[in-house]
Amino acid sequence: MSLRSLALIENWPVPTAAAGAVRADGTVLGTHGPAGQRFALASVTKPLAAYAVLVAYEEGAVELDEPAGPEGSTVRHLLAHTSGLAFDEHRVTAPPGERRLYSNAGFEVLGDHVAKATEIPFGEYLRQAVLEPLGMTSTALDGSPAKDGVSSVLDLLRFAAELQAPRLLDPRTVAEATLTVQYPGTKGVLPGYGHQNPNDWGLGFEIRDAKSPHWTGSSSSPRTFGHFGQSGTFLWVDPEVGVACAALTDRPFGPWAVGAWPAFTDSVLTELPG
Repeated sequence: MSLRSLALIENWPVPTAAAGAVRADGTVLGTHGPAGQRFALASVTKPLAAYAVLVAYEEGAVELDEPAGPEGSTVRHLLAHTSGLAFDEHRVTAPPGERRLYSNAGFEVLGDHVAKATEIPFGEYLRQAVLEPLGMTSTALDGSPAKDGVSSVLDLLRFAAELQAPRLLDPRTVAEATLTVQYPGTKGVLPGYGHQNPNDWGLGFEIRDAKSPHWTGSSSSPRTFGHFGQSGTFLWVDPEVGVACAALTDRPFGPWAVGAWPAFTDSVLTELPG
C-alpha cells in the first residue's frame, strides 16, 4: 500500500517538504516529496545522538548513572533533560532531577563525555555505531550533537524501523529510552508548546503521554515517542499501531507547523489498515 495522506505535505506553506512512513519490519508504507534529499534536522539530531550514547552504554564505554555534566548530574540526567543545564548555555539553572529543562547544552556535554570515554570524536562515533550499520548514507553530524545533523526521509525511516525492532541495541535498552518515563512527575516547558505538567521524556526521546497541546495527532497513542526540530522536522513512532512517520522541511518551525502537523498525523493514522 501507499499512504495517500502523505501527500498532504503539499498543502504545507513550505518551499520543500518530504515525508514517509514505515513499519517495524522495514516495510515502507509510502513516501512523498524528495525522500532522498538532505535536510537540516535541527533537534531531530538528538534521537540519533541519544542512540549512539546508548550504544556506548551497551559497549561498556559509559554508564547511564555515572557522573556527567554539572555537579550531581549523570548521563541519564543529560539524556532526559534534567541535568539543570540551561537551554543553550553551559550554565546551571536548577539542581539535577528537579525540573525538565530542555537543553542543547546538555547534549553537547553528552557528546564530549562519550568522545572522551571512547577516544573517538562524537560525530565519527555516531557514524560507526548507528549510521553505517543502518545504511544511513545521507546522514551526517558536523557540529553539535544537539542540532547539527543532516538527513533524508529515507534514512530516517531506516532509523525509525530500528527503533521499532532494534538490531543495534537490546530491546530492553530501547524500551527504557522510548517508553519509560525518566524522573516521573517532572514538569517543564516543551519548546514551542509551553509549560507541561508533567513533561514526560525517556532518554533522548519525548514521550507523548497526555500532553496537550502537542505536535503529534489527537489520535496518537499516549505511548507515541519521538522528536521535532526547529528546522520544521519531526519523527514519531506510535507503538500501538506499529508505524513510524518522518517529515522534513526547509522552513523553520512556527505557527504553520503547530496547525499542520497534528492534522497530518491524524490523517496518516486514520488511513492505516486496522
